[in-house]
Amino acid sequence: MLKTPKSLLSNRSVLITGCSSGIGYCVAHGLKTRGYLVFATARHPKDVARLQQEGFPSLVLDLNNSQSIFEAVQTVLERTDGRLYGLFNNGGYGQPGALEDLTREVLRQQFETNLFGMHELTRQVIPTMRAQGEGRIIQNSSVLGLVALPYRGAYNASKFALEGLTDTLRLELVGTGISVSLIEPGPITSRFRANANTMLKQNIDTEHSIHHSVYAKMERRFLAEKGVAFTLPPEAVLKKVIHALESPRPQPRYYVTFPTYVLASLKRLLPYRTMDWVLRYLF
Repeated sequence: MLKTPKSLLSNRSVLITGCSSGIGYCVAHGLKTRGYLVFATARHPKDVARLQQEGFPSLVLDLNNSQSIFEAVQTVLERTDGRLYGLFNNGGYGQPGALEDLTREVLRQQFETNLFGMHELTRQVIPTMRAQGEGRIIQNSSVLGLVALPYRGAYNASKFALEGLTDTLRLELVGTGISVSLIEPGPITSRFRANANTMLKQNIDTEHSIHHSVYAKMERRFLAEKGVAFTLPPEAVLKKVIHALESPRPQPRYYVTFPTYVLASLKRLLPYRTMDWVLRYLF
């Protein structure tokens, strides 16, 4: 792990979304311990209150609400004399379901949170980073931004789009002092699977779908105590975030977990039909 003087980090502020649990919560605590001034945000006031009790200058930030995004950014800048070193766009969720069962509105909501809200927040911090001549923008993507799995179409599409937007942004910000990185985790210990199960039941008529038997199996897997193979704790993501924040030359992409490394390699090497067979087998 990089060893940056704590005196330097104490002058660096980082804004993180989705800090109520899982990756965001772990990264917020890890960076705070390391010496950063961490603005840990969440959608719900009760989570913000808990984070404030834990010592964070926490704020409400709802990626589906433009006013919430604007107010959060303005508050951060007011508290830091107009400076912001890092943004970790972590907030988001996974909407399971066969594509033929996803309404336009359900798909739109997946993009509102996982893409449009992230984009709006990123746009609002770029002028500050550009003016100060430095900054780190880190987007939390997924292995499912590299490969597609059945019944994950909404999430796949949002992460594929995030990858394209982020690659473009990185090219557009060359020479500004702002670095842009993607983090691509596979299975990480978090509430992601439980939240996905909630969204499945909320937005899909599973009982009357032609895919009802698949949904029943998915729900059992979502709720199973035994996790997915090769699952890592969120500290694995924290390690990559620290490198992206502190390295003189942060990487454009950071793979996390064994499945991400393997599937990214197979995608480059295998014919499409063979890769399709692998992905269906994994599902």
